[in-house]
Amino acid sequence: MMKTFFAVALMALATTTAAQPAMEPVPQRPAGEGEGPFETLLIRGATMIDGTGAPPEGPVSIVIRGNRIDRILRGGGDVPADRVIDASGMYVLPGFIDTHGHNGDPFKAPQPSYGFKLWLAHGVTSVRGVGFGWGPNDPSIDQKRRSEANTITAPRLFAYQVPGTVWAQGPVDSPEKGRAWVRWAKQRGYDGIKFFNNEPPAVLGAILDEADRQDLGTVAHLGQRGVAEVNAKKAVELGLDGVTHFYGHFESLLDESRLPQYPADYNYLDEQSRFAWVARLADQVGEPGSDEWNEYIDFLIENDVTLSPTFNIYSASRDVMKARNLEWHDRYTLPSLMSFYAPSLTNHGSYYHDWTSEDEVAWRVFYRKWFDLTREFKNRGGRVTAGSDPGYIYQTWGFAYIGELEMLREAGLTPLEVIQAATINGAREIYDPKGIEPPMGSIAIGKLADLVIVPENPLANLKVLYGTGHTRLDRETNRLETVGGVRWTIKDGIVFDAPKLLEDVARMVDMQKSAQD
Repeated sequence: MMKTFFAVALMALATTTAAQPAMEPVPQRPAGEGEGPFETLLIRGATMIDGTGAPPEGPVSIVIRGNRIDRILRGGGDVPADRVIDASGMYVLPGFIDTHGHNGDPFKAPQPSYGFKLWLAHGVTSVRGVGFGWGPNDPSIDQKRRSEANTITAPRLFAYQVPGTVWAQGPVDSPEKGRAWVRWAKQRGYDGIKFFNNEPPAVLGAILDEADRQDLGTVAHLGQRGVAEVNAKKAVELGLDGVTHFYGHFESLLDESRLPQYPADYNYLDEQSRFAWVARLADQVGEPGSDEWNEYIDFLIENDVTLSPTFNIYSASRDVMKARNLEWHDRYTLPSLMSFYAPSLTNHGSYYHDWTSEDEVAWRVFYRKWFDLTREFKNRGGRVTAGSDPGYIYQTWGFAYIGELEMLREAGLTPLEVIQAATINGAREIYDPKGIEPPMGSIAIGKLADLVIVPENPLANLKVLYGTGHTRLDRETNRLETVGGVRWTIKDGIVFDAPKLLEDVARMVDMQKSAQD
């Protein structure tokens, strides 16, 4: 097994050094794809969930002029308008914010608009890319600017990048070089920095300090290669703003050792070994509610850390059969993406080579402690945001984001807290490093017109946000019916028909299937 693994890994390395196909350019937004912005747009008669945590209220009419909310008419009402959306009986929320986004790659999803349209079709109007691309031809800044100008069909894009990438001066291997890279990234137009725990503490500390000086956000996936020197507690001490995934938390809470205890045959490069073992890390930490847990959670809150857990991205680990057979895959997941998801020695995240019931049970136990940590952090006033990390482990764009909202609810956030995590909390995580109040993330006069309109109540059932809707039995007729799905997504005052965006995605899938026949 191991001989085969290393042989395949070497072949993959050889392949990556050869000329690689590139991502396709994002096409211009065609005429008729999205309407507006309008001199006056009226959303009439909806129930409003404003994103701040306030209770729903309605009927409410919202008047939008250009790309800004101009008036909120509580009790409803009409004004002369160039476009009227009759939202009677529907729900209007701030546009959702995905704080952990990626584009595809040339092999699994070569056209970025595939993911962009799936995000918009699920009400996601802003995405923090961590990152959207890599290497000297990183398209992040170009795509960000084109989205700002609304010349492409895409959410608002906020571009983060990894230290030392993109520029031509090589790895960041000293504090001075780290600071120089941060200044370069700021000048280039990046919004923040994503870490994978590849830097020694002195270099990481310098980058974090310079990022703070340059008003750039910072977030870390504290990978296991570096966690012996920098766990989450150490990274926060050095000035980190946010922790994504679970990495670094449990290593800060080890019960009987300073370092994680790996099995003798552990191999980080074998992802079956890596991801099967990491769930067993839960056995090496104390119990929720212990002094160590309480001190650690208080420490995170005292340092204004944001948690973006991305529960959804590892959910296949606790039931891979369910993840492989999710109902939207056939119509909305590209065949190339399904192929990437399949067990593989070379595709990152396709680690369930021989995934057993013991592995799934271990992950369910792991999730209980991860949920406990996140819930208690939230209950004490910590900020939690919603990020989906799509394109891996059977997590398809848009659908993955709604899955994350469901898992935040499972972790113990109330429905209103889930919406808050998906809206104003995400906006503040992005804008706090800039030192300004976010222009979106809640429904308020003067805010950007980034909104999502849904026929069903998401506070009663988050499943109504999935593009495939929610299937239920009509007890009057004894027949199944499908309800929900986002009806309209409004980004920057432009009204997108969500079902039509899904139809575009379905055509992309059909075209790829036909080409393979």
